[in-house]
Amino acid sequence: MSSDTPAQIQLVQVSLAAGIGIHYLLQNISFSVFAGDRIALIGASGAGKTSLLRLLNRLSDPSEGVIYFNAQAVRDIPVIQLRQQIMLVPQEPKLLGMNVQAALTYPLVLQGAPPNLVKQRLAYWVEQMQIPSDWLERDELRLSLGERQRVAIARALVAEPQILLLDEPTSALDVGRAEAVFQVLDRHPQITLITATHQLDLAHQFCNRILYLNQGELIQDIEVEAVDWDVLRATFSQQAQLAANEWN
Repeated sequence: MSSDTPAQIQLVQVSLAAGIGIHYLLQNISFSVFAGDRIALIGASGAGKTSLLRLLNRLSDPSEGVIYFNAQAVRDIPVIQLRQQIMLVPQEPKLLGMNVQAALTYPLVLQGAPPNLVKQRLAYWVEQMQIPSDWLERDELRLSLGERQRVAIARALVAEPQILLLDEPTSALDVGRAEAVFQVLDRHPQITLITATHQLDLAHQFCNRILYLNQGELIQDIEVEAVDWDVLRATFSQQAQLAANEWN
């Protein structure tokens, strides 16, 4: 990306402390995100991926440093306004007691969108995300976790934010369905994507940058083409084994 291209998001020496004390969930994180980026946040469990996503739409605020969105410090942007443009889909989403159709349209209803726009967006994204029509009247108790993940991603896309944050968004989907979700995102480059994932094959196939976190620090910010995937997979396998040994 050219240095003349303005960043959509910029983090400058951002740290996040774990309560009162000297332990940090994230420490001295700096990077920029540009319009249309497809960024995969990778790292072992506990590396800080979810904490970083939460900072980007102000579910948490940094202990140190500054985060900018379109050149404005996010702390100076009203939270509701910010979250309309930077939307986070958690790993285990909820439908807030609504059926699927009501959940899908909820972001637009909150924004006061006219009914014709709500109807158009709903029809478009239901088709794009292949949401079956018989799901629309179901509540979350009649959906599997994987089905709720699909609906939650569709709910965010109905609002058409500038930036979509996904926290392990396809962890409960089979490989084919997960690829289908990312193919939908790939067809909409106007929405910048930042996804935390352990699925390296999806990161390889659909992302243009990898941000590698380890124990709260940003170890590597690298273009996908420059990644040594064999080394990365071996590193992940070793980290998983170390984590298993700690539990045992």
